[in-house]
Amino acid sequence: MKARLTLLALLALATLQAAAINPHRVKRIDREIQSKVFIPKGQWMAGGTISYSEHSEDNLNFLVLKDVEGLGYDFKISPAVGYFFRDNMAAGIRFAYNRTYLDMGNFELNLGEDFNISLDDIYYLEHKFETSGFLRTYMPIGNSKIFGLFNEVRLTYGYARGKNSTGSGSQYDGTFETVNNFEIGFAPGITAFVTDWSAVEVSMGVMGFNFKWTDQKTNQVEHGKRRVTSGNFKINLFSINIGMTFYL
Repeated sequence: MKARLTLLALLALATLQAAAINPHRVKRIDREIQSKVFIPKGQWMAGGTISYSEHSEDNLNFLVLKDVEGLGYDFKISPAVGYFFRDNMAAGIRFAYNRTYLDMGNFELNLGEDFNISLDDIYYLEHKFETSGFLRTYMPIGNSKIFGLFNEVRLTYGYARGKNSTGSGSQYDGTFETVNNFEIGFAPGITAFVTDWSAVEVSMGVMGFNFKWTDQKTNQVEHGKRRVTSGNFKINLFSINIGMTFYL
């Protein structure tokens, strides 16, 4: 065994030495990706995204869903500020607030005569706060000074408080949640200048790794915990963000 290990080590050393002295070894190609200035060093950027959606159901029937009655909305705002410490490269900080609300008076799931689920007075409310540090790099599309591509790498910490309940009166069951999450991800996108100092941005949802810890307390008595670790590297067309950025 020792002889085999020694032989393998000598073969690996000889291979590395031959590659080092080979005059025809492959050289790294200089693609000059950052050679054209799209946004110069010394500028500030400020902007963000905002979104709002709501829904209302009244006696809705859809496939296996029966007699659905509900009301809800989702609101999110995310301002950001950054500084270009190099040409086409900026570092900054981003904040986000997300409020989710759902009040469903009736919900029935009918999967056949032997399997029916009926719930009344479903209530859910969550406030979520996030802070992110980001590094963003830009690249112009061809020789254009209007259109460019960017990629943003983020380190995010989030904190959320939520409440959910079902039933009313003696059947009331309320659960309070505290959620902490840490995310390492990146968000590619495209930018288009509409004036010399402002641009419209379209970016995909954040892809990367997410670590989430949830603590629950039900009826102020029972405790529960949950931990989720996930990796997402798929492009979701339903998570496209549109925002404005100003360059000063």
